Amino acid sequence: MINMAVRGDSGNVVASAKAGVKWTAGFADLDSAEFPMLWALTPYGDAVFNQRQVPLLLAELDRLPAELGGDWVGQARELCQVVERGLHLYLWFIGD
Repeated sequence: MINMAVRGDSGNVVASAKAGVKWTAGFADLDSAEFPMLWALTPYGDAVFNQRQVPLLLAELDRLPAELGGDWVGQARELCQVVERGLHLYLWFIGD
């Protein structure tokens, strides 16, 4: 499971998601040219997105194949909004 949280510069958690991203082979099969942000996700590592990268991530969520979706997509969108409205905030996808 990949968890999601918004953290500040000091690492403090500002917001977190209740749902996580269930890793499937479908994520590994995403085209890195079409989904560079989501392609960065890995089940055992972390991926961090800053305020300038969040719009790219949101666009990818719009194109995400339905079989890779779930509750996590809506929660990721909400966390993206937190990052966009704040300063020095980052969206973390935290692998196990």
